[in-house]
Amino acid sequence: MTSPDQPEYAPIPPSALGPAVNDQGYYVGRVERNLYYVTDSVYQAAFLATQDGVVMFDAPPSIGHNLQRAVDEVAAAEGVSNKVTHLVYSHHHDDHSGASSIFGGDVVRIGHEETKRLLLRDGNPARPAPDITFADRYTLEVGGERVELAWHGPNHSPDNIYIHFPGHDTLMFIDVVNAGWVPIYNTNLSEDVPGYMAAPAIALDYPWTHFICGHLGRLATRDDVAVHQQYIADIEASAREALASVDPVPFYTAAWPNFWAGVKGHLDAVTERTAAPVVAKYTGVLAAADIEIFTYTTSFAIMQSLRLDSGPSGPVHP
Repeated sequence: MTSPDQPEYAPIPPSALGPAVNDQGYYVGRVERNLYYVTDSVYQAAFLATQDGVVMFDAPPSIGHNLQRAVDEVAAAEGVSNKVTHLVYSHHHDDHSGASSIFGGDVVRIGHEETKRLLLRDGNPARPAPDITFADRYTLEVGGERVELAWHGPNHSPDNIYIHFPGHDTLMFIDVVNAGWVPIYNTNLSEDVPGYMAAPAIALDYPWTHFICGHLGRLATRDDVAVHQQYIADIEASAREALASVDPVPFYTAAWPNFWAGVKGHLDAVTERTAAPVVAKYTGVLAAADIEIFTYTTSFAIMQSLRLDSGPSGPVHP
């Protein structure tokens, strides 16, 4: 089987890459003390290894049974239990929770109340609904360790939570910042654009040094979050300028009476004007910035949010 042809993209900055995975396709690394993270270079999960059992945080199916192998590896080296007793869902999306069922039915699952509703709605037996839910905040205490879970409103998804490890100088917050990389399509496929844009500032309000962002190979830093914020701020500023400067009338006049063709021409022009300078600025700074469709679709999402969420969507007819 031949692989599809790929265009030539800019080299990936070495700082964007994580550690090499082992022969089984995973890497497990210590975050701090008994907190570890597991990655297959695309997805990340985390776990706390305690004498009373292991607390798993997310269960991406792409890592799958390598999660337990990583736990076994650490348990053998540290002389602690390898039994996963608790599993915390960051949010309901299958790509971060679809291996939950491999830990069996006796695991205590914890998540936001909206996570439970959405998992029950979806009815996927691979993702059992949480046994313990919360609305705003929940403190999990296992094996002498404390983890603070908090919901600060919708962002990437309606239920995406902040997972703070105060004794480990770490925050886990999934699917908003990608360490060293641009977001993929449409603000990382986020459902609430204003919430997505505001989320990094909330994350930075927490005290932490290590940041588990859910994707790619390495942990993030506070600088990574700041660069992401600037990338999004640049798109927002560029979108505001483009909305103000691109005249829609010629597009609708040329397309008349195909009104939707006029819409396409106008919004494509605004998106192009928004994204082009951002692509140029971040190529070589954030990995995959030159995969233009990522910045273009994120620009489109933010531009539309400015119109529809912030307003005004246009002038009021006299």
